[in-house]
Amino acid sequence: MTVLTRDQADEAPAPPSGRVPVARRTSRLGRWWVPWAFLAPALVLFTYFKFIPMGQAFVMSFQDVQPYLGNSWVGWENYRALLETDEFLSAAGHTAIIAVAQTAGAVLVGFALALLLEGQARRLWFVRSAAFLPVVVPTAVIAELWRIIYHPTDDGLANSILGFFLIEPSQWINSPDTSLLSVILVGIWRDAPYDMIIIIAGLVGVDRSLYEASALDGAGWVRRIRYVTLPALRPAMAILLTLAAIRAMRIFTEVYLLTNGGPNGSSEVLMTLIYRLGFERVELGVAAAGSVVLLLATIVLTLLVRSGVRKEDS
Repeated sequence: MTVLTRDQADEAPAPPSGRVPVARRTSRLGRWWVPWAFLAPALVLFTYFKFIPMGQAFVMSFQDVQPYLGNSWVGWENYRALLETDEFLSAAGHTAIIAVAQTAGAVLVGFALALLLEGQARRLWFVRSAAFLPVVVPTAVIAELWRIIYHPTDDGLANSILGFFLIEPSQWINSPDTSLLSVILVGIWRDAPYDMIIIIAGLVGVDRSLYEASALDGAGWVRRIRYVTLPALRPAMAILLTLAAIRAMRIFTEVYLLTNGGPNGSSEVLMTLIYRLGFERVELGVAAAGSVVLLLATIVLTLLVRSGVRKEDS
């Protein structure tokens, strides 16, 4: 038997006890600030250009804002004036219609494109890139392009397509009956490629053996999509629906450039109404109240979408 002296016993390593050494834990705790150091520049910019203005807008929504003359506290008067107007109710309805129709159309078209272009990356890389172009093109360019497509004469591109199917030409963005539909079609064309990329990423995780097993069981392509593809795409669909809800509530640029909310308010949405209140009518307090209402509606809609997806998963 070997007998250790006191000095050798002190220098001997301690037996493993399943715990992390104190020095290692200290070094890990000492590096907690490293991620925050990398995030600090972005957080400073977000705070100065986004969070502080949001707080100021919230305060302005309770004030009668008079530039260079001072603001006076009016309480809930701005919210009452906003919610009681027919313009707000009409704009909220148009926003809801665009949110539902544009989201559903973009997801369906994106899903169809994803099924067509999924796999075969070497042969279809150019087609995927071309299909994704509407996402990276500036919205102003998209609006001007579709303004040309929607030219109301018989020789306009959209009306020429309708004429090929023996359908009467339409006024598109110049008519109160079709202006909202015209905006929705532009949104579907722009958002569908983005949805396609996310769905393709979700299809990568689908087990191919499930397709083979379902085919051996006699399931057609419709049943394979329903019982194999769609359940596997639930995480991707949760992301898509959440982003689409936020995107649809904040729609502004394409409406402003294509129709400016017209004709006769037939395509007015919440964002264009807020812009009009703030910069054309100089009712900054009411516009700030509209911004707060839009923010709350976006948060509520996002939470509803997320809770609905979680219930389906459970």
